[in-house]
Amino acid sequence: MNSGMLRVDGANLYFEVRGTGPVLLISQSGEGDAGRSVDLVDQLVADHTVITYDRRGLSRSIPDDPAGGATVEQHVDDVRRLLDHLTGEPVTMLGLSFGATIGLHLVASGRLSRLIAHEPVAPWLLPADECLGHQRELADGQEIYRRDGLPALLKEIGRALGIDLAARDVEPDLTPQPMTEQRAANFHYFVEHDWTAAIADRLDPATLKGAPIVPVAGRTTPHTVFDYRCAEELARLLGTDLVHFPGGHNGNTSHPRAYAARLREVLAQ
Repeated sequence: MNSGMLRVDGANLYFEVRGTGPVLLISQSGEGDAGRSVDLVDQLVADHTVITYDRRGLSRSIPDDPAGGATVEQHVDDVRRLLDHLTGEPVTMLGLSFGATIGLHLVASGRLSRLIAHEPVAPWLLPADECLGHQRELADGQEIYRRDGLPALLKEIGRALGIDLAARDVEPDLTPQPMTEQRAANFHYFVEHDWTAAIADRLDPATLKGAPIVPVAGRTTPHTVFDYRCAEELARLLGTDLVHFPGGHNGNTSHPRAYAARLREVLAQ
């Protein structure tokens, strides 16, 4: 593995590069840093050069102003600068949840040859009343976190995104992901700042028509929840079928072997 730090506008960005073959950039979900999808990356490095990174504000990617947040546009600019630093060619991107939202903005820049967009957190994809409802849902989650702390918030995230926190439907021998002090700090930044960015985020859906995007949802994600609805509306906008991957919203971490196999099938099409 090669790792490094890249100076971007207002922050230092940590990244990792593993494997050989066509470049695949993974932009993580939630509080996930460069190591969040380690089991998935292990399945891909034999035939892909996989780039992962700590999103601004998480783990080793420290902003000049740690108390300040970042807009979606700033996250997009960070990824653009990272790709400019590592490769001059368009790449395939796997965007997971908030990472998929970043990818939807980035795809119009020409830096992506294809975007695999797994359940983007993008209220603007939804009809107006539904959009407003889910923006309020995110804001309410922030209030729950501030009032009752992280355990209460995790229950709310599970409800809102259709994640069964007690689920035992996972592949064996997964790398442990304990709630360390660093991971809790990442959750804090994600909820306080990236949720605010998601609430304020805007993109004209019409700009995505004809873009090289594969809309993805988890097979076990309930069809009524926010993240599935965003993926469903993205597929409708693109005039294509919604592609289902193993597991639910976090299938990349709960079913990394099956997820990698399905990803290869999609990339081969």
